[in-house]
Amino acid sequence: MTQIVPLNKDTHRNLKVDGRAAAAFDNRRFVQVIVKEFPLLLVHYPILFSKDPQTGQFFCGAMLGFDENENVFLEDWRQREFYRPLYLQRGPFYANGPDVAVDMDDPRVGAEGGKALFTEQGTPSRYLQSIIWAFQDLQAGTEMTRLFIARMLELKLIEPVDVEVEFDDGSMRRCIGLYTIDQDMLSRLDDSIVLELFRRGYMRLIHYMIASLKQVPVMARKKNSRLLKGTEGLASAVG
Repeated sequence: MTQIVPLNKDTHRNLKVDGRAAAAFDNRRFVQVIVKEFPLLLVHYPILFSKDPQTGQFFCGAMLGFDENENVFLEDWRQREFYRPLYLQRGPFYANGPDVAVDMDDPRVGAEGGKALFTEQGTPSRYLQSIIWAFQDLQAGTEMTRLFIARMLELKLIEPVDVEVEFDDGSMRRCIGLYTIDQDMLSRLDDSIVLELFRRGYMRLIHYMIASLKQVPVMARKKNSRLLKGTEGLASAVG
């Protein structure tokens, strides 16, 4: 159930929201992102393409885990050490034209330890202002991302990629339904196309995506450490 209502400084003067990272909302293997976030994402997360299961349309996303409902960065987010994508930062809020709405049925709304949305003077708090800025970035960034993907498709620069890793406990994970930049096709582009991509800022985005693939083994090491700790705990219990 959802009860999405526009925010009002009088009606919601005392409303608080807990928008911190939490397993119930942030545990997901893949999350949608916009191109403006690429510079912040590539230092920790693989940036890939995927397809919406309903529409079949491509979107850009950051890989957060190897299993469904897994986020190996959750603790880093709780300690605010790593960047958290805007689609998750926005929490229980929604765009309402130029304004912001909130889902009153979301358990984060009114939760103990939440942050106020308005000051005593009725102006947006720092937390609400950060949500407003997030939606401003998302609104402009969504269209920019759509145009980037459309050009990548036109140039046939998107290819499927299987992410497969093996862990020290003997288990393996294979993530399918992901896509990346076709580097062979990229190397065969005409100089005029390369110049166009450079001037539009797309070449930088392409290289961000390619460079971010180096984060896959880093993520694997994070998960491997967790698996080994779990194995050690089981061994101690048996012993």
